[in-house]
Amino acid sequence: MGRKTAGLSRAEYRRRVRAWSLYDWANSAFAVVVLAAILPTYFVEVAGTSLDSPSTAATYWAIIVAISLLIVAVLAPVLGTMSDIMRGKKYLLAVFTIVGATATGMLFLVSTGDWLLAAALFVVGRVGFGLANVFYDSLLPHAAIEDDRDRVSARGYALGYLGGGIVLVGAVALIVLLPNDDNQGVRASFVLVAVWWALFSLPILRRLPEPPAATAKLAKGSSVLRTSFKRLGTTSRNVRSYKELVKFLFAFLLYGNGIGTVIALAVVYGAELGFGTVELVGALILVQFVGVPFTLMFGSSTNRASVWRGTIVTLLVVNVIAVPAVGIAAAYTLDRDTVGRLDPAYPAVDEFLGEGEYESTAEGIVFTGQWQTLTPDELPSGAGSDYVLAGAAGARLDIPFNGQRIKIIHSEGAAHGIWDVLMDGRPFLKDGEAATIDAYRPTVRFGVPETFKADTEGLHTLSLVATTRAHPDSLGNVISLGEFEVLEPLRTSDLGLILALLGGVLGVSGFIALAFGRKLNSVAAAMDTKRSILMMLVVYTGIVIWGYFLDTVIEFWFLAWAVAIVQGGSQALSRSLYSNLAPASQSGEFFGFFTAVARFGAVIGPLLFGGAVALFDSSRPAVASLAVLFVGGGLLLSRVNVAAGMAAARHQDITALSYPRHVEGGLANYGRPESTPEVEESLRKRRGALDRRQVTGARDDQEL
Repeated sequence: MGRKTAGLSRAEYRRRVRAWSLYDWANSAFAVVVLAAILPTYFVEVAGTSLDSPSTAATYWAIIVAISLLIVAVLAPVLGTMSDIMRGKKYLLAVFTIVGATATGMLFLVSTGDWLLAAALFVVGRVGFGLANVFYDSLLPHAAIEDDRDRVSARGYALGYLGGGIVLVGAVALIVLLPNDDNQGVRASFVLVAVWWALFSLPILRRLPEPPAATAKLAKGSSVLRTSFKRLGTTSRNVRSYKELVKFLFAFLLYGNGIGTVIALAVVYGAELGFGTVELVGALILVQFVGVPFTLMFGSSTNRASVWRGTIVTLLVVNVIAVPAVGIAAAYTLDRDTVGRLDPAYPAVDEFLGEGEYESTAEGIVFTGQWQTLTPDELPSGAGSDYVLAGAAGARLDIPFNGQRIKIIHSEGAAHGIWDVLMDGRPFLKDGEAATIDAYRPTVRFGVPETFKADTEGLHTLSLVATTRAHPDSLGNVISLGEFEVLEPLRTSDLGLILALLGGVLGVSGFIALAFGRKLNSVAAAMDTKRSILMMLVVYTGIVIWGYFLDTVIEFWFLAWAVAIVQGGSQALSRSLYSNLAPASQSGEFFGFFTAVARFGAVIGPLLFGGAVALFDSSRPAVASLAVLFVGGGLLLSRVNVAAGMAAARHQDITALSYPRHVEGGLANYGRPESTPEVEESLRKRRGALDRRQVTGARDDQEL
């Protein structure tokens, strides 16, 4: 390998790359289980039950997430610059990994009502996760040579998908297998994440050398922190020297937020359209595991030395064309029950209420006993609507409806009792037993949801009856109702056929790629990193536009497959492209900026989505509006001159090599190619001087 492994043996280079990639495998457990799958729901439904309503708990959660992102955004550039100056990338990676994993493990202590403890531990864990990623990403140019960074970055993301998926399956197993008392399974899953994260962080800390520092000796009286701020100021003043990198940052600010918004809101959007738990959870798992091979393929698609390049690119292109084509064609040619098309809305029939949302005072509800109506102004904080209440055993309300499922919103409190639930005059059975609602809790809480499903579609009556039974600490037998909703029809689909069609698309695209791909190597040679990202942004634009028209279960699965094709690759190649545009000698500082831009800009996508919902009163136009981020980001990215940006980074790195300390660790010359013809002649002369040890500039024994 020689030059292509920067002077390292092939085996040592591979060991370093493997060690670096495994950190994605380690920390993705936090991203998947804590950030996405379990903790948000656990916070609202368990830790936040001491708050006055689930909506309040959800609002608090959003604020807590925003605070954690703000802390990371503020600290990332400063600490990243410090890691360059103090030769401390691995040290700070270890520190924040320990901080994050410890806080995650301590989430085991969070039980019912402990929202403040959950918030504090989450913020610490999220900050640890975010800042550790700064130093992890900044080690990429010190672990992989320039021409290999696409592959290595993609390998990291692929391992992250796989590792995160494995831990998610393990967490679900713990939740199912452990006793439900005090949510033991959920709390144990946090410990699993912490152990996984800490354990698989060891290879990068043991195997990868600490990169060299980016300074000579500090002046007397100067501190690392003060010098870091000076360095940040210098970089900001000289930002014109990195204009291609800045253009890329603005492009990533747009399209990166589009990707993040799709990830964050896909399940919410699917639930709003009426897709069931099987579809929502299944799509999440599909993206997690199908993303692995496609991320690896995008990482290899830019490898100019690969004889399989044409085959890989052909497979990717055929998939991104065939998946939406087959999904949409099947949705409009197969029968309704096969593809999961929504049935028409349930109409009102005489006194039976049809599909829709209703206030507790809606006509048609039959009240038995002494009931009173209280407005939000007459109730404690948290009540978002009028509530009807009765305080004596025997009080009853009957809701006649046309449909199959009905969701009610009620309150809980110290004076609430236990209510029987009847469907069509008979006890409603849940897990074979008569269902009841125990509405006692020490403090008042509004907005508590309950959903009931009749055996068949049709005309039904849901009844709630206040009993003489109550919690031992309850002060009364209060029964209440806020709002209720007759839900849309359930979607039915043939999951086996859907998965078979997806497998067929993959099989046919694989055959086409093997049959014709090698003949297209010359065409595939045009797919460099930037063009690959642009292609994925085109796919993302199509995804969000398709999302606007989405109306069947089969389309939801095919859309999830399309996301799986591009989600990992787009992020992996963006990271590797940025690492090539940024000076490796200041990788901590520049990846700190990268993180700050991503975190400060994280509000763009949700604000655009929320604004579109407010304007159109629907999530469909909001999803389509995300195309603005992908198109805008793609246009900016198309204007990035990658060669000029890389030349500027090499200029800075060659200058940095005037400090002897820079050759103590990491890859020789930061993994830059030995031949840099695009660097001006003066720099070549400077490099020659360095090769002859005719070092100019500050030395280890001189002060900055």
